[in-house]
Amino acid sequence: MENDGSAIALEAHELTKIYRMGAVEVHALRGVDVEFSEGELIVLLGPSGSGKSTLLNILGGLDTPTGGTVTFRGQLLRMDSERALNLYRRDHVGFVFQFYNLIPSLTARENVSLVTEIARNPMSPDEALSIVGLGDRIDHFPAQLSGGEQQRVAIARAIAKRPDLLLCDEPTGALDSKTGVLVLEAILKINRELGTTTALITHNAVIAEIANRVLYFADGRIVETRQNAVQRAPGELAW
Repeated sequence: MENDGSAIALEAHELTKIYRMGAVEVHALRGVDVEFSEGELIVLLGPSGSGKSTLLNILGGLDTPTGGTVTFRGQLLRMDSERALNLYRRDHVGFVFQFYNLIPSLTARENVSLVTEIARNPMSPDEALSIVGLGDRIDHFPAQLSGGEQQRVAIARAIAKRPDLLLCDEPTGALDSKTGVLVLEAILKINRELGTTTALITHNAVIAEIANRVLYFADGRIVETRQNAVQRAPGELAW
């Protein structure tokens, strides 16, 4: 596993995941080894069903592997303890999904404050919304916001607890390219300004150009790893 000498934030060894449906076994992960360096921005690229989301869910403590280990900052994650996984998710991991999962009856500020009220050392909801460029939309309800604005509220909610890891599963999947660029700019800003180790799933190869490193998935395995010589700005992308 290549590493540029930076400290390792997260590593997985020999991860397997088998889903059993009756007599049928689906091998979602087939012995995956991966390392994420502190502050790195990684894009996971590959077709649907190749194992990207399964890997991200296990790395984030949302799912458990059939076999293998996950280590966060030198500490082995206890996959057999729901309490340990809950604390890991609460204290260290922010998630952003394709669909925003905002509560319609709450304003942007109130949606973000759901997280800040239970976090150990949160930033204020106003600060989190300002970082993603929505400082003037804090009192708006989701129905008053565009899709891209709603996704940026979801990002603000994820980063308000100052997570060490930001895991994004198709965050631009429901957006047009112009709106998607604004969302990617918010993710990149958080990665650079807060030093948040960030992993982003996409099936859109163009988006991979914003990453430090790209992991290509096929059939439950990482089949290729590429280091980008240059990170392109989201505004330079077109898809």
